[in-house]
Order: sequence, then C-alpha cells, then structure tokens
Amino acid sequence: MITIKNEDSINKMKKAGYIVAKVLVSLKEMIEPGISLKELDSFAEKMIRQMGAVPSFKGYGGFPGSICASVNEEVIHGIPGKRRLKEGEIISIDAGAFIDGFHGDSAFTAAVGKISEDKQRLIDITEASFYEGLKMAKAGNHLGDISHSIEKKVLAAGFSVVKEFVGHGIGRELHEDPAVPNYGPPGRGVKLQSGMTLAIEPMVNMGTESILILDDGWTVVTKDKQPSAHYEHTILITDEEPVILTKGDWFD
Repeated sequence: MITIKNEDSINKMKKAGYIVAKVLVSLKEMIEPGISLKELDSFAEKMIRQMGAVPSFKGYGGFPGSICASVNEEVIHGIPGKRRLKEGEIISIDAGAFIDGFHGDSAFTAAVGKISEDKQRLIDITEASFYEGLKMAKAGNHLGDISHSIEKKVLAAGFSVVKEFVGHGIGRELHEDPAVPNYGPPGRGVKLQSGMTLAIEPMVNMGTESILILDDGWTVVTKDKQPSAHYEHTILITDEEPVILTKGDWFD
C-alpha cells in the first residue's frame, strides 16, 4: 500500500482514470441486442491504445481480454467471446488502463434493451451502495466504515453481497493492499489516510451470496443462477471529500 501525495502522481492517476471512463461511456452506448462481447472487447482495446495507454487486464494472470464482460448470473471476470447479447439481459463491464506508470479501474452494469423491474432495481442498488460507501471514504475513518455502509444498503434492499471477491488498493500496481470488502462491521480495518487510492467495487447478487468459478478458471457465477451486478470507481482519499479518479471530464 502506498499513499500518493504529489500532484504529478495524482494527475497521472486522473489520466488513467479519464481513459477508463471515456472507454466505458463509449461501451455503454454500444450495448444493444445482437452485439458480441468480442466486439465490445476489441473496441475497448483499440480505444485504450489510441489514447496512449495499455489495457490493464489483457494478459493479467493470463486473462485473454481487455475487458471483463459478465452477463446475467456472471458476477465478474467474464471472458469476452463470441456470445451475442440478447434483449432483457444485463451485462457488467469492467475495464482498466495503464499509462505513465499508473492504473485506473472502473466498472458498471447496464441493461440490454428492455429489462425487468427487478433487474433494474438490482443495477440501481448496486450503484447506490457504492456511493453509500464513498460517503465514508474520508481520512480518519476506517476501511470497515466503507464496507459496512455498502453492505447495509444492499441488505436493506433484500439483495446479497459477494464476499469472496473484494475491492482493492490501486496505483502503480493494478491490485495493491488493502483489500476493500463490501461487508463487515464499522470501525475496523486500516485507518484511511489522505493520498490512499482505492478501487471500491460492490458486487451484488439478486439471490444467494454463494458463487462458483467456471471451468475456464475465470468466470464467477452465482450458485443459484440469479442475476448479479457490479459497480466500481477508482478513488482518492483526501483530508476533505473523496475524489473519483475514473471520471470522463478531467481533461475535457
């Protein structure tokens, strides 16, 4: 775990975050019935490289894609292959970019065409739980304060939190300490310091919290085959309000 104090390093992380945000905005606009996951992945890789960065995920631990594309009951780490999206599905897209020595990492879940009210509510609560956690991401608080706020929001909605996979520190490495769980008691864990950069990422299931990893060694699915949603931003802890680094307006 490192803390970033100098303005130059913070701006480099903003640049990485800006690229990720721009790519995700473009991908979200492309989501419609009939498009393949491979098309989304190819577009993302091309755009990341055109903006001078390298896809953080491609080749990471052997992962074959530039994005993770997880559909319906797939929680995270879906491999973007030939599958084509269908009306009524939901898709989670996670992307990262590496430039000037730093990473950015962000994710969202979106509807494919018209979806059920339950699926839309799952997407909305997952995003809202991130922002509940963000409220606690202040210097002097504990990591557990973020985790607890996320879990409280999710459970109150009748959904469940994935516990085997968590958020993480991020900076010069894609995954750094500390781990950032989406559950647990407040007042526990690392005390947050100004300059810490974290990827906060609730993974929320409509049904049971239980998950399985498919035979491909990557794709995580819900055990009960109920839908799952994912939302993530890279943030900077400050002495005041936290800063979302994966924003698409830093350099516009």
